[in-house]
Amino acid sequence: MRFSLVFLALGLLAACSPTTESQGAPQASRTARGFPLPDRPVAGIVAPEWSSGPDRDAADESGQLIRGLRIGPGMKVADIGAGSGYHTLRLSPAVGPTGTVYAEDIVEAYISGLRREAERRKLTNIRIVVGTADDPKLPAKTIDRAVLVHMYHEVENPYALLWNLAGSLKPGALVGVIDLDRGSGSHGMPPALLKCEFEAVGYKQLSSEPMAGGVGYLAIFEAPKARPRPQDIRGCKAG
Repeated sequence: MRFSLVFLALGLLAACSPTTESQGAPQASRTARGFPLPDRPVAGIVAPEWSSGPDRDAADESGQLIRGLRIGPGMKVADIGAGSGYHTLRLSPAVGPTGTVYAEDIVEAYISGLRREAERRKLTNIRIVVGTADDPKLPAKTIDRAVLVHMYHEVENPYALLWNLAGSLKPGALVGVIDLDRGSGSHGMPPALLKCEFEAVGYKQLSSEPMAGGVGYLAIFEAPKARPRPQDIRGCKAG
């Protein structure tokens, strides 16, 4: 009888003890907020600029981006991972005095240099934003267009970043990604994997085309109509 009572007590104790699952602790493959972690290498941030300005100018990289996304006067455009501001400085005249370019980066030294250059050029429609690895910290439901140029492969928490970015986009807003068609560990992003990660967060791919001049491909996505809950996002498998 004594042994029966002991086993009964142990059973009740085990039933009442909180388990890892009941405490809601994240799985190892997810962030603390429940977003999936990328199943691929994340390249390190190595420089504020992807390539030399003259080479990119020769390829008309910004022109291709602006035309592809139909960026025009009065728009509010976010340059995510703006770095030294190669595209920010070219987007500024494209949106004109009635538009705004939000130049976002997580490296304050890059942003400080861009701020000084914008002030030197008297580009008053540029707003500097210091974001985090998982949140660009942009105003809600404000952005008409967002661009991520040669940097998406450096994002540590891509699903969280895309989810937070979606909250800043207007209905029908477009997001353009320029990257090279190679592995993320080699500072590129396979187009199929990019599409999978965006669609996992609710974005709709509209196009993906190679760009002239060997600067990569341009993929264009439409903003999600609704954001999934972080715990409902299913991560994509590389390869």
